[in-house]
Amino acid sequence: MTGLSKHSPNAAGEIWIDICICTYRREELRATLLSLGQMNLPEKCRIRVIIADNDFEPSAKDRVANIAPELPFEVRYIHSPAANISLARNACLDASTGDYVAFIDDDETASEDWLAHLLATALDTKADAVLGPVQASYAADAPRWMGKGDFHSTFPVWVRAEILTGYTCNVLLRRSSTAVGNRRFSLALGRSGGEDTQYFTELHEAGGKISYAPEAWVFEPVPPARAKFSWLCKRRFRVGQTHGRMLRGKAAGPKLAGQVVLAGAKAGFSLSMAIATAFSVVRRNRWILRGIMHTGVVSGLMGIREIQQYGEVAMVPAGRDNSRAA
Repeated sequence: MTGLSKHSPNAAGEIWIDICICTYRREELRATLLSLGQMNLPEKCRIRVIIADNDFEPSAKDRVANIAPELPFEVRYIHSPAANISLARNACLDASTGDYVAFIDDDETASEDWLAHLLATALDTKADAVLGPVQASYAADAPRWMGKGDFHSTFPVWVRAEILTGYTCNVLLRRSSTAVGNRRFSLALGRSGGEDTQYFTELHEAGGKISYAPEAWVFEPVPPARAKFSWLCKRRFRVGQTHGRMLRGKAAGPKLAGQVVLAGAKAGFSLSMAIATAFSVVRRNRWILRGIMHTGVVSGLMGIREIQQYGEVAMVPAGRDNSRAA
């Protein structure tokens, strides 16, 4: 592993990109790093990787040190405890000195042209943030309906032909953007989740442009702990809570009450559609999950504390449980 001195962006006409990975007791980190080492890099582009270890102990340090010599770029390891994903994300942003900073999860692998597609879109669209798609892959023992409906893949959502928020599992940020600048992830949401939704929503509200690179694929295996309907229910409810909390911050009085009624009506409609499509397991479950999400919106609008998804196994000694709660 090599530590990096601060580099000068645009030196010799090069574009500098820091690829950031936040990790927490994941053996899959090695596969992630190897996939980055096999990328086709854009011309005049220089890469380094920043790894923020979010464990209480520096459990990933030796793993990173062992793999770093096999990689064709410099690697920086940061110990950023503990069990709060926002701490790790912010540590990556603080350490970045490149023209762009990319994020990929520690259980994902990048396609060969992942970074090239993100950068090309950023340059073509002058975007402040560029999202890419995340393709989930299911094990043979995962429920058939889950794989058929592809409930775990991640894509941006358009509202009136515009992307209003984003995610950190596949993104490139332009550091010189005033909408990016010194913006950081909310520590208060670092265990509940939703910190990335808030970050990108605020980035957009500050005038930042979010674009999409449809060919910038990364791939994510779905572990057994996530290949469960109960996990999807919890995740959708939390997503709804985040959306509701953000709506609550912009509404009061009759307007807030109206939002609660609307979200409740959507939840009721979704659950009635689940009954109507009961004989199609994919459609039924999709409607149930949509109803649960809108129920989460009601919860967020009413100010109910968001459920915790990160940090639930944080107090388990390293080596006893290598899973992440979310």
